[in-house]
Amino acid sequence: MTWAIGLPLVYSGKVRDIYDAGNDRLLMVTSDRISAFDVVMDEPIPDKGRVLTAMSQFWFDTLADVVPNHLISTDAADLPDGAEDPAIVGRAMLCNRAEMLPIECIVRGYITGSAWKEYLAAGTMHGSVLSDDLLESSRLPEPVFTPSTKADEGHDVNISFDQAADLVGGDLAAHARSVSLELYRRGAELAAERGIIIADTKFELGLVDGELVVADEVLTPDSSRFWPAESWTPGSTPPSFDKQPVRDFLDGLDWDKQPPPPPLPASVVSASRARYVEGYERITGLSFGDWPGGS
Repeated sequence: MTWAIGLPLVYSGKVRDIYDAGNDRLLMVTSDRISAFDVVMDEPIPDKGRVLTAMSQFWFDTLADVVPNHLISTDAADLPDGAEDPAIVGRAMLCNRAEMLPIECIVRGYITGSAWKEYLAAGTMHGSVLSDDLLESSRLPEPVFTPSTKADEGHDVNISFDQAADLVGGDLAAHARSVSLELYRRGAELAAERGIIIADTKFELGLVDGELVVADEVLTPDSSRFWPAESWTPGSTPPSFDKQPVRDFLDGLDWDKQPPPPPLPASVVSASRARYVEGYERITGLSFGDWPGGS
């Protein structure tokens, strides 16, 4: 997937392409690319990029009183010269350039994923001892800030708060922790009203003119685990509102989780798209069809 954009390309990741929009601004274009087990699939998930952009816009607006954000506009009329490609309508964010913190700001409200694996092995989460009666997907007594490194290659590494403070400074680490916990708390409360559990999430924080902001994406199915509340039972992992159909399909194959990826059937692609759209509509209460480029 390529874009006819006449702006300098700054970065191309698994999902987002970032361009220099001038005047300390960036144009972030969210593609429909999807990865699983750190491998990008050959087949895109139609409208996935628009869903992520629409949901981030919703949360940036809803949580603006917690912390400022880097978003300037998602309106096509506000995009810079050179960004006229109609294919990016609804998937582009014009943003202030931020100096990103070198840590992932992760908040966990439930124990799952890598935290569950650590707990099984050592009875700890990011080095902190937990009670010995937790089951997989158990709700934690209170949300916990569990940072990690940002790896250029391979996997991020879970670190303690003290290690995060060594990387960014004690005051900034404490501010990042406070902001992340409040963003999660507010988001989880709203989602719970709509029948969705946000089990955990990852925030990207940075500095704009010395002020801490939240950037990139916020509380989307790609940065968070969304579980339908009616399916949650401690001791098992509920299906999530994201690429769960892709993961389930790949787990059923004899594949070594290394490139090249196996082809995804059309049914898996359409099922994944439906889950992304349903997650957006349930949480926001909005129709995806009303979002620019949505259908």
